[in-house]
Amino acid sequence: MSALLQIEGVSKRFGGVNALSEVNLTIQAGQVYGLIGPNGAGKTTFFNVMTGLYRADAGRFALAGTPYEPSSVHKVAQAGIARTFQNIRLFNAMTVLENVMVGRHVRTRNGVWAALVRHRRARVEEAETRRIAQHWLDYVGIGELAERRADTLSYGHQRRLEIARALATEPKLLALDEPAAGMNAAEKLQLRDLLEKIRNDGRTLLLIEHDVKLVMGLCDRITVLDHGQVIAEGAPHDVRSNPAVIEAYLGGGVHG
Repeated sequence: MSALLQIEGVSKRFGGVNALSEVNLTIQAGQVYGLIGPNGAGKTTFFNVMTGLYRADAGRFALAGTPYEPSSVHKVAQAGIARTFQNIRLFNAMTVLENVMVGRHVRTRNGVWAALVRHRRARVEEAETRRIAQHWLDYVGIGELAERRADTLSYGHQRRLEIARALATEPKLLALDEPAAGMNAAEKLQLRDLLEKIRNDGRTLLLIEHDVKLVMGLCDRITVLDHGQVIAEGAPHDVRSNPAVIEAYLGGGVHG
């Protein structure tokens, strides 16, 4: 395997607080990679820096061997990183299909003017965008809901819709921020099946998740953050038994 994502020395301060301190992360192509840690560890801050929502104070970023500057969400998506959010962010008044089409527009070529005058190229591209959006809805298992309003979907289906929209950008790396949050046990099993399907189809995933059981069963490698610093990195069985990880999660020398 070759390194798909390489991040070195990422730091981020908010006032006098070091949210991230010299964080390094390397993800190999085809991996499911987990980023875990207790509340306030800096996981979502790292995601936000990596995907252009926050600007890093220091650090270097490379995707598939090419340096990239996470200066905006749009540029990061064009580079090949798509993400979902801990709190679901959909266009509720739009249809399920239209939500995915919005994600796809990062790969379209015709501008606003061509769309307004209904130029033939724009019509052809819009039809192709619609076809691709429907494909990804079918892929995540909610294709029959394409014409429903997004806000009428169940919670689990809204999560799937976010993943479909991210996949429509044709990402090299799919970054998921707590995709299992709020799900019941059955929905989590279905989510795991979907993520394994995505990995088996050749995608690389980066996963923030509080459900440690899900992470340990799904991820190839894991990095653990605590107070903005990396305290462990390795295979799940090594991370699980690392004393620093046990202390960070449980405190007070509790082991087991």
